[in-house]
Amino acid sequence: MAEAYIVEAVRTAGGRARKGGLIDVHPADLGATILNALVDRTGVDPAGIEDVIVGCVSQAGEQSFAFGRNLVLASKLPDSVPAVTIDRQCGSSQQALHFAAQAIMSGTQDLVIAAGAESMTRVPMGSNYQLHAAAGLGIGPWPKSIQNRYGVAEFSQFHGAQAIANKYGFTREDMDAYALASHAKAAAAIDSGAFRNEIVGVETPEGLFDTDDGVRRGGTMEAMASVKTLEEGGTITAANASQMTDGASGVLVASEAAIKRFNLKPIARIVNLTVTAGDPVIMLEEPIPATRRAFERSGLSLNDIDLFEVNEAFAAIPMAWLKAIGADPAKLNVNGGAIALGHPLGASGTKLMSTLIHGLRARGKRYGLQTMCEGGGIANVTIVEAL
Repeated sequence: MAEAYIVEAVRTAGGRARKGGLIDVHPADLGATILNALVDRTGVDPAGIEDVIVGCVSQAGEQSFAFGRNLVLASKLPDSVPAVTIDRQCGSSQQALHFAAQAIMSGTQDLVIAAGAESMTRVPMGSNYQLHAAAGLGIGPWPKSIQNRYGVAEFSQFHGAQAIANKYGFTREDMDAYALASHAKAAAAIDSGAFRNEIVGVETPEGLFDTDDGVRRGGTMEAMASVKTLEEGGTITAANASQMTDGASGVLVASEAAIKRFNLKPIARIVNLTVTAGDPVIMLEEPIPATRRAFERSGLSLNDIDLFEVNEAFAAIPMAWLKAIGADPAKLNVNGGAIALGHPLGASGTKLMSTLIHGLRARGKRYGLQTMCEGGGIANVTIVEAL
């Protein structure tokens, strides 16, 4: 099987939804900024790109009507470059990377962009599946057959996160402490310039936006304790969950032939692509069996991995993953995670991959593993080797 390489990985800074630095940027323009940066940084002929695969969860409003294609049309890529939009919930752009790598590995294509874009300001979370209510049509995405099978009227990530916290015995104080640490690590990463190579500035009416604006400095456990829980009697709060964020990210994936043709320099090699699915009710626990499957298929062990990126949808998710997998906490989300840096849904997959690759290279480390919990009880795992 042919090898697939990543030759560049970039992201925008995260802008707080409804009040951050990207609220005035159309999501297609946000994503186009990433496509342009991948071309500019690598010097590749944009006409040589054979496909653009774009992750986006809320495909409605400004993110509707062939959203991926609109990113291409808003960018400097020629209109001969095709595009497609995919939705694997929070793992959408991680799956975009998997599809791109699979195209390279199969020999079907040689140069593919995997990207993601999401404006949670301009297209609020859930707006696509709530259209039936506004139109007075249908009952939504879950028919009676599914409701009866699983004994629920709907699947809720909030219920799933609370169920995981309960299952693993995490107190609110445990999760608040984890969240505070995420903010502290993110603030330190910003101050040290750790994100300098991965962030692409975005032109906005207010100027260039290039710094994650959701990171809270100087937080305390007392302040965390003042935030209301999301459920009566629960322990999950907005403070120990990911932030709603606007952002975009992407990677350029190439074959050996494309690397030679365009004189590219790879920065990472794809080692393993895994996707699994399980319980759709508890939903967010699937990264644990998915990680185990990835180790089985790759032949690597826990000790081989130098850095881990586990999406902080809720603090309980990486905490449960750490407890079940037995990984070294010092290797996990070393520059902070989505609790501090934000979770722009469909853009988070390649966002985390950008942070992972640049983090490995900055430290002179070799292997990195990324995993993401996803709606419906799905999880992707990607293992890369930094070059």
